[in-house]
Amino acid sequence: MPDSPYASRPWLSSYAEEVPHEIEQPSQTLPELLAASVHAHGSRPALEFFGATTTYAELGDLVDRAAEGLRRLGVTAGDRVALVLPNCPQHVVAFYAALRLGAIVIEHNPLYTPRELRHQFEDHGARFAIVWDKIADIVADFPDDLALEHIVSVDITAAFPLAKRLALTLPVPKARAARAQLTAKPRSKRPTRWESLLGRKRLSRRHPGPALDDIALLQYTSGTTGTPKGAVLTHANLRANAMQGRAWVPGLRDGQETFYGVLPLFHAYGLTLCLTFAMSIGAKLVLFPKYDLDLVASAAKKSPPTFLPAVPPIYDQLARAAARGTVDLSTVRFAISGAMSLPVGTVTRWEDATGGLLVEGYGMTESSPVALGNPIGPSRRPGTVGVPFPSTEIRVVDPEDPERDLPQGDAGELLLRGPQVFQGYWNRPADTAATLLDGGWLRTGDIASVSPDGFVSIVDRLKEIIITGGFNVSPSEVEDVLSAHPDIAGAAVVALPRPAGGEDVAAAIVVREGTNVDAEAVRDFCRTRLAAYKVPRRVFVVEDLPRSLIGKVLRREVRERLMGS
Repeated sequence: MPDSPYASRPWLSSYAEEVPHEIEQPSQTLPELLAASVHAHGSRPALEFFGATTTYAELGDLVDRAAEGLRRLGVTAGDRVALVLPNCPQHVVAFYAALRLGAIVIEHNPLYTPRELRHQFEDHGARFAIVWDKIADIVADFPDDLALEHIVSVDITAAFPLAKRLALTLPVPKARAARAQLTAKPRSKRPTRWESLLGRKRLSRRHPGPALDDIALLQYTSGTTGTPKGAVLTHANLRANAMQGRAWVPGLRDGQETFYGVLPLFHAYGLTLCLTFAMSIGAKLVLFPKYDLDLVASAAKKSPPTFLPAVPPIYDQLARAAARGTVDLSTVRFAISGAMSLPVGTVTRWEDATGGLLVEGYGMTESSPVALGNPIGPSRRPGTVGVPFPSTEIRVVDPEDPERDLPQGDAGELLLRGPQVFQGYWNRPADTAATLLDGGWLRTGDIASVSPDGFVSIVDRLKEIIITGGFNVSPSEVEDVLSAHPDIAGAAVVALPRPAGGEDVAAAIVVREGTNVDAEAVRDFCRTRLAAYKVPRRVFVVEDLPRSLIGKVLRREVRERLMGS
C-alpha cells in the first residue's frame, strides 16, 4: 500500500511544548496502574462523593477486599463481570477488583430498558453482575437460559457521608423522594449485598493478575452499523490511551489535580478520562451520579475542579451559570470536550468565564476512545477536532474503496491506527473484518478533511450523509447554521424519503422559550448561508430532541419520530 499523504505527520509541529511525538509501550496493567498510585499517593484523596472522601490507600484496601470477595464468589481469570452502576465509589472499586482477578469488565448503562440490558447479557454471557439496587430486580428477572449465576446489589447511598445518609431516612416527602431516586430494596432474594463481599480478608498479593494483552473491557457501541456490539479492549489499549492523555496535557501535577466525574463511567469517554487517566496521575475524582448544575456548584465550594472532561451542552450551561455567578469555575485549567461537535461560541463563553482552556477532541469506543485532540496551547484551532495523539496515525480514504488514499485536502473516510485501537468485536468476526483492516487500521465511519498542517475536521457520519438531487448534504453543516438562528435552541437534521423517491433535507428544531418561528423564515435564514440544495425542505417544530445520557442528539430517533408525524 503506498504511503498516505499524511505519512509525514505534518501535525507534529503544532504539538504543545513538551508533548512527545510517541509514547512508550505500556508496561502496567490497569490494576498495576492503580497500585502505583496507591503507593505514591496513599494519603491523598482518590474519590469524593457528596462530600465523603476515600484516600488512595483506602481505595486500594477496598479493591483488595472486593477482589477477595469476588474470588470467593467464583470469579476467575477470563470471566465476564457485568457492571450496571451509576457513578459512585462502589463502581470504581468493582471495576478494579474484577480486573485484579483477570476478569473482563462489561460496562452497562443502568438506565437502559430491560430489553436493552437483556440483549447485551445474551450477547456477552456474563456469569456475574454487580448492579445498582434500583435495577437489581430487573436483572434478577432475566430468564434462566442466560449464563448469569450471581448478582451483587449496590446501595450507592452507603457511600454518602453519615449526615446525608441520616437525612434520607427522615419521614418527610422530600427525603422519601430523594431516597426513591437513589436506592431501592430488591424484592428478589437472589442478589447478594455488596457489603457482604467486603470482608476483612484481602486478596493475596501472590494471586496472579492479568497480562497486558489480556482483555480488560467489553464496551458496547453501535459503531458504524447501528447494531450494539461489544468492543474488545485490552489492558494495553486502555493503559496506552491514559498515557496518551497524560502526555497531551503539559502542566498536569501528579497528586494535585481534581477531576470532576460528570460523565458516566459506563461510557468510554468517562471511563478513560476518569477511571484510568485520573487514577494514573493520583488525581482526586469527584463523582456525580448524574450531571446536575446545583450538585456541581455545591461540590466546587469544597473541592474546586482543575480538570473537567465533559460535552458541549454541559460546558455551555456551566459557562452561562459562571457568568451569572452561580458557580465558580476559575480553578478549571483544562477542559476537554468530546462526543459531539463543539460550537466556537461555547469555547468563547467558557474561556471568558474560567480563564482556562477548552479544547475539542475526537475518538470512538473502538479507540479506547480518544485518538485526536486540539493542542493544549496557542496552536489549538476551535472548530476542528485537532490533530492525532502521540503514536497515532491517520489516513483519509475513499469510503467505497478503503484501500485507496485520497489526495491531501479531499474529504473521505477517516482511518486510525495506534496502540489504543481495539482488538475487534466480541464474537463478531464479520463485523471485525469490516471495521479493522489489514495493518491495524480502524475504519471510523466518519467523513473528514485534513488541513495541510494536519488539523482534522469531521464533516459527518458516513451513514448519515443525506443524498438529495444527486448532491451530498452534511447534517452537521445544516445544524450549525440552524443553531446560529437567535430563536432556535436546538436542531437536528435528517433525511426523509420523498413520495416520488429520493431524500429531502428535514430539520427538527426546538424554539427558544417566548419566541415564535415560522418555517419559511427559517428557510430564508438558511438560504443566506447555504446552497439551495442544503436548505431544509421540511421544518418541524418539536418540544425536545432525543439525546443520549451524555447529551448527544440521537438522529436515528429524530428520524423515526418525524417519519411517524
